[in-house]
Amino acid sequence: MSGKIDRNTYLTANIGDFPDEIVVCGRRYVKKDDLRYGTNPHQPAAFYRPADDHGAIMDLEVLKTGKNGLSQTNLEDISGALNIVKYFAEPACAVMKHVNPSGAAVGLPGETLRQVFIKARDCDTRAAFGSVIAFNRKVDKDTAAAIMELFAECVVAPDFDADALEVFNDSVTYKVNKQLRVLKCGALDTLPKFVGDPAVNTIKVLADGSLVVAAPLLTHVRSFADLPAATGENKACGAQVSAVELTDQQAKDLLAAWYINISVRSNGVVIVKNGQTLSVGTGEQDRVGAVEQAIEKFKQKFTGDVTLDGAAMSSDGFFPFPDALEVAAAAGIRAVVSPAGSLKDADVVKRANELGVALRHAPERIFSHH
Repeated sequence: MSGKIDRNTYLTANIGDFPDEIVVCGRRYVKKDDLRYGTNPHQPAAFYRPADDHGAIMDLEVLKTGKNGLSQTNLEDISGALNIVKYFAEPACAVMKHVNPSGAAVGLPGETLRQVFIKARDCDTRAAFGSVIAFNRKVDKDTAAAIMELFAECVVAPDFDADALEVFNDSVTYKVNKQLRVLKCGALDTLPKFVGDPAVNTIKVLADGSLVVAAPLLTHVRSFADLPAATGENKACGAQVSAVELTDQQAKDLLAAWYINISVRSNGVVIVKNGQTLSVGTGEQDRVGAVEQAIEKFKQKFTGDVTLDGAAMSSDGFFPFPDALEVAAAAGIRAVVSPAGSLKDADVVKRANELGVALRHAPERIFSHH
């Protein structure tokens, strides 16, 4: 079948009979797979790829499958996790759950990929149960063994060592994770990262079948140089400029937190220290609530022996008041990046200086409004 789907075909597709080809916004797509289900088991679904293109997700190769195939939720988490690790030249890992990272990590000099995975896992080991795990590097045997200690849905990477695949297939030693799906992704450099990169528009289907077509969420931030010291001016405070210096590691952590936050559901904040997410606050209706949630999650769930002292934090939207910044500073966070745009930017910058927090301004908001 080819061409646009007529209304009868559309209604049939809704109950699980999905056509071999569809046309969306003038682009032809071919069915790659029937999925085991959509978001929930009672929702049939199918996975389509552009007929004339290649990419990191559309070129997924299943190296090991579980007792059944992929679901829509698996694919969405694979997409979100690869959307994080694509930004880093260093070894990186993202652990994705319900279209949010439960943890992510970027390698420091000398760290193995196994150590990077453990840093990402240990941000929230409870949420990592049943997760999707993504890497931007070939996975080795030691990393595979660490993954197999945790029940996970999928692991995806650009490649795998042969002995890593042997570990993944060892259902006798690793009974807890014998149904793990192992997938080799296509080239990560096909994923757009920055505003101006070639990219396909996103499509959101609303409850009555109407559509919103929008440019994809990409960032103008290519390096830390794109995160200048925060500024603001109003009648109450006059002109204010962030005057607190960052360490080199805090600068790297701020940039990492910003990239990770792109794949966090708004309102979202990400706390990072030494290349490791310590907590992710997500889905709150107010900014200070997102910060409070992240700090409380760190206290309850983080399994390492580090503290929030000196950590860096990103916020996907501006601070309308200084309160969220005050909550972060009280917990020990000393470097923050957020967009500008509040009428009280000057108040926030002034308070950050008083609290000894380095505040940087990003050039855009990065709401991920699923």
